[in-house]
Amino acid sequence: MNSSSSINTWIFDLDNTLYSASLGVFDQIDARMKAFVARELDLSPEDAFKLQKKYFHAHGTTLRGLMLNHGTDPDAFLDYVHDIDHDVLDADHRLEKAIAALPGRKLVFTNGTAYHAGRVIERLGVTRHIEAIFDIRSADYMPKPSTEPYDKLLREHDVTPARAAMFEDSLANLKPAAALGMTTVWVRHAIDVHRNDGGHDHARHVTDDLTGWLETTALKL
Repeated sequence: MNSSSSINTWIFDLDNTLYSASLGVFDQIDARMKAFVARELDLSPEDAFKLQKKYFHAHGTTLRGLMLNHGTDPDAFLDYVHDIDHDVLDADHRLEKAIAALPGRKLVFTNGTAYHAGRVIERLGVTRHIEAIFDIRSADYMPKPSTEPYDKLLREHDVTPARAAMFEDSLANLKPAAALGMTTVWVRHAIDVHRNDGGHDHARHVTDDLTGWLETTALKL
C-alpha cells in the first residue's frame, strides 16, 4: 500500500449508514416530520406526507424546503423531529471494533443534528472513536448534496479529499464527495429512502454490509 495515498480520514453518514435501516430509527424521524409539517402548515397527514417527500427529494431535506417556501424555524423543526426513542439501538461490538481498527480520524457528516448523532453513536458504542460531528447546524442548514457543506467540512476539519473515504446510503450525497476526489462507498439497504435508482459510477465501492466491508476491504485502500 502506498502510504502517500492511503486513507487517513473516514467520513460516515449517520442515519441508515452506521446502523441498518431495518431498525426503524429513521422511520420515527419520518413520522415526526410528517406530524410537524401537518401542524405547521395545517395540512392533512396525507398531504403533509406528500409535501414532506417532495421537499426531501427536491432540496435534500424536508427542512430545506420548509425554510425556503414557508420560512420555517429550523431549530423548532430539528428539535421536534429528533425527539425519538434512541433505545431501539443496541451496542454494535463488531462495528466498534471495525471502526477502531481504521487508521486516522473518523468523522460523522449528517443532515441531522449533533444531538441526534451523539445519541446514535453513544447507543452503538462508537463515540470514543468519532473525532467530530459535522451536522446540519454546522453546515448553516445547507444539506447534502449541496456542495457548500462539503467544502466547509473540508476547511474546518482540514480534510484532504484524496486521503478521505466517505460512506453514504444516498448515491446523490456521494456525488460531491466523488467530484472532490474522495473514495466513495455506497452502503445499500433493501429499504431505500433516497430513490437510489440512477447510475452509481461515482460510488467506487458498493456494499450491503458496512461492518463486513470495513473488516475486509477498508484497510486495503
